[in-house]
Amino acid sequence: MSDEPEEVPRLDVPVGMFEDIEDLKAQLAQLTTLVKTLTGGDDAEPGEASVDDEAAAGEEADEEAAEEDEWQYPPFILLLDPPEYDDELRALIEWVEGVLVPGYLAEPSADARWCHLWFEHSVAIARLHAVWLAWQELTDPASCGYTGPSVWHRDHMDPALRELRGSSGPFSGCTKGEHQIEHRLPSVVPSAWSHGTD
Repeated sequence: MSDEPEEVPRLDVPVGMFEDIEDLKAQLAQLTTLVKTLTGGDDAEPGEASVDDEAAAGEEADEEAAEEDEWQYPPFILLLDPPEYDDELRALIEWVEGVLVPGYLAEPSADARWCHLWFEHSVAIARLHAVWLAWQELTDPASCGYTGPSVWHRDHMDPALRELRGSSGPFSGCTKGEHQIEHRLPSVVPSAWSHGTD
């Protein structure tokens, strides 16, 4: 009896498969060269990493995880204490005065109020900060695609400006040249605003 199979099965290889394999080999060679260049490891075998490289990569991953755990999202401005509050307010003022006012606010009127001292109205600070946080997220095509600005206008800017500039908004007592702050603070501060320092 012979060890040879009686009939050799015929394997049909799809047309173009060999070209695909050659393309993959070329891409693998390019990636291997790139990895060696970036890591400076010309002596190392492909797929081999030094202990130092692994330790460094582990430390970087730990640092990134610690940073994410420490502060994952931008803070809501009313929850901040000085000096963080002051820094955030300064950045918000730059954005409002540099982007929002020249680009979106026409001359104030009885139907569309605006106060040049808007940063003294806590309601305005809260609403504009929320709009600014949304703007930072929704104007980056990498994170939100190309429809982000449209969503920002529809869901964030337009409703906020309607509330701020309306006849019952925080600027209702402010007219050209006159500034008035309506203090409508709650008698009890919400627990979320107390920072849990009890």
